[in-house]
Formats: sequence, structure tokens, C-alpha cells
Amino acid sequence: MSVHPEAHIHPTAIVDAGAVVGSGAEVGPFSVIGPEVTLGPGVVVKSHAVVTGATDVGEGTVIFPFASLGEIPQDLKFRGERTRLVIGRRNRIREGVTMNTGTEGGGGVTRVGDDCLFMTGAHVGHDAQVGDRVIVANQSAIAGHCVIGDDVIIGGLVGIHQFVRIGRGAFIGAVAMVTNDVIPYGMVHAPRGELEGLNLVGLKRRGLAREDIHALRAAYQTLAQGEGAFLDRARRLNDETDNPFVREIAEFILADSGRSFLTPG
Repeated sequence: MSVHPEAHIHPTAIVDAGAVVGSGAEVGPFSVIGPEVTLGPGVVVKSHAVVTGATDVGEGTVIFPFASLGEIPQDLKFRGERTRLVIGRRNRIREGVTMNTGTEGGGGVTRVGDDCLFMTGAHVGHDAQVGDRVIVANQSAIAGHCVIGDDVIIGGLVGIHQFVRIGRGAFIGAVAMVTNDVIPYGMVHAPRGELEGLNLVGLKRRGLAREDIHALRAAYQTLAQGEGAFLDRARRLNDETDNPFVREIAEFILADSGRSFLTPG
């Protein structure tokens, strides 16, 4: 066991001999830290949490009681191969959150970025790739192989279907089931998720210039009402725009995907 002299481990915690605990890290009462776990500087693991598997937790992340991080994938094809969970810096992982390691067939790594908030009972499935500053509200689940872009907000009781991509800055309203890809900055509502517009509130909060928001609104109208099929509209946008935010949406639609898209209603 490699425990920095400035780390603090409660006497009732179990920290395996192979674990690495960084400077200023804290492990609270009755928590369990496995043999292949690395806790970076300043990581706080509160009481009754479990961090196991080949799991790296980045600097300043706080793990709340009863979270379970680094357990094996919920995938019947998993046969014990060595896979990982990598969690970035300054995340807040609240009570009862679960995050699984990857699978050999999915790339082997489940990855979470920096400065995210996972509220009570949220789940991150195997091989998911979650960006920076993502918020996942209570009891929402990100299935295996999903890709969640930066600055995405996922409301409570949401289900994200496996292999779905959600583009940067999108907003998923509560109690939605998202079965297809969501364009960057899109807004999804309804029990069976429907694309109902752009996340204008999020764009304004990020300080986007008025002309960029106007360009995005015009692009959305083109996608919703333009001539030709959805992909044809996206190709025209990609060819005709010089706005980086509009181009991001067009390139997202034209990229390879295992799913179809939620299209404008």
C-alpha cells in the first residue's frame, strides 16, 4: 500500500495493500478501497463507499456514502478481462452512484471527465465516455458504450440507451427515454424523448454571442423544415456555414453512429 503521509484514513476503513492514496486524500469510516485503486491528491471518500477494480480517481473528487465505483460491467459477455474506470478531477459523486469498468469489446475503459456532478443514484455503464462539466440528476442511467459530450445536463429519472451519443451542451429533460443520438445544444423532452428545440438557456448561460445563437436557431430550422432528407440538410449546413457551432452540429450528424437521430418535431 502506498499512502501519502498527508493522507487521512479512518481506522475502520479497509484500504488494500495495493492501493495508492495521494496527498491530502481522505478515506472515511467503513469505506473499502481495492488493490488496484489510485486516489489522487485531495480525493475524499466519505463513509460506506466502495472503490474497487482498476480505478483511477482524479484530484479533488468527492465520493459520497454508498457509492460503488469500479465494479465489473453489467454485461453477460464479460469474462473477467482486465478493464478500467478512469474518473477525472473535481467531480462530485453523490450517494448511491454506480460506475462500472469497461469491457474488452467496448475499448476497455469507462471514462468520466472533470468537474461533473452525479446526483443520488445515477449510473454510468461500461465503456461510456462522459465529458467535462456534465450534470446527471437523481436516478438517471447512462447505458454502456454511450458518449456524453461536454456541458450536457441530464434530468432526473432519465434513461440513455446503449450506444447513444449526446452532443455537447444538450439538455435532456426529466423522465425521458433517449433511444437515438441527440445533436449538440439540442433540448429533449417527453417520456419517449423528442427533440423539441435548442438548449437556449444553456447557450445564454455559457455566454454565447447573440450572432452565434441566431446562427444556431437558423440551422435548427433548416434541419427541421429544409428540403430533402435529414442527412441531406446536415450536409448542406456543413458545406454552407462558417459558424463553428453550426458546423459542430452538422459534423456530429454526419459522423459514424450506431444509432439514428432524434430529429426535430
